[in-house]
Amino acid sequence: MLARQRQDFIMDLVTRNGGVRVAEVVEALGISEMTVRRDITELVSAGLVERVHGGAVAAGPSSMEPRFATKSEQHTNEKRQIALAAAKLVRPQDSLALSGGTTTLAVARALTELEHFPTLTIITNSLPAANLLFDAADTAREQGHPAPTVILIGGERTPSAALVGLTGIDALSSLRVEWSFMGTHAFDARVGLMTPNLSEAATNRALVRCARTTVAVMDVSKWDALGLQCFCSLDDLDVLITDRSPEPQTVAHLEDHGITLTIAD
Repeated sequence: MLARQRQDFIMDLVTRNGGVRVAEVVEALGISEMTVRRDITELVSAGLVERVHGGAVAAGPSSMEPRFATKSEQHTNEKRQIALAAAKLVRPQDSLALSGGTTTLAVARALTELEHFPTLTIITNSLPAANLLFDAADTAREQGHPAPTVILIGGERTPSAALVGLTGIDALSSLRVEWSFMGTHAFDARVGLMTPNLSEAATNRALVRCARTTVAVMDVSKWDALGLQCFCSLDDLDVLITDRSPEPQTVAHLEDHGITLTIAD
């Protein structure tokens, strides 16, 4: 393939998935890592992508927040598998919190498939997740079955369809749950979970604080990406569920912090 064709292929993956790893280009095109890295270097020079450890992500400021509709079309199969792995952690009678995001929306959908779904108490600041859960609860009641307790905290709506701000933070300060399932815009093994929205970062920190166990749910495009502010350091994270194993040094870093890594496949 010509360099332009290879670079167009890389840009197509970045556009559709938000990022690309060197290894997946090597496997797809049957070329060397050196060639892929050289192509990424040219794309970086053109301002089209940003280099990250092991690959590249879409170029853009750390404060840029994608729309929910855009993110909902990316990595749908991976998010489904991650969500199923996350739902398996939830036991009958558990209380849990869901942050905003498309992966946590997939978790909400997976929760509705649990046999003990009616016994759960679910708190969320995600409008799409709340709507899905409310509809599932209403359907259960109409059929004469028990329904879960679903609580939507208030706040100001973000581009990612989450409610954030002091209203939600105040509500969360008096709540305690077994689990917080946290979506994220970006993850760095030296920093933690990040978001481009400062108000969302504050609300997410409140979601983390109210939980006994914090679970990050994220697909491979979030690895080594960049967000404006960290809302959950590795010291506050207990479980990380993703769709592909990270670099060995990142795995070792997670182990050093006592974080359970689950690869949903």
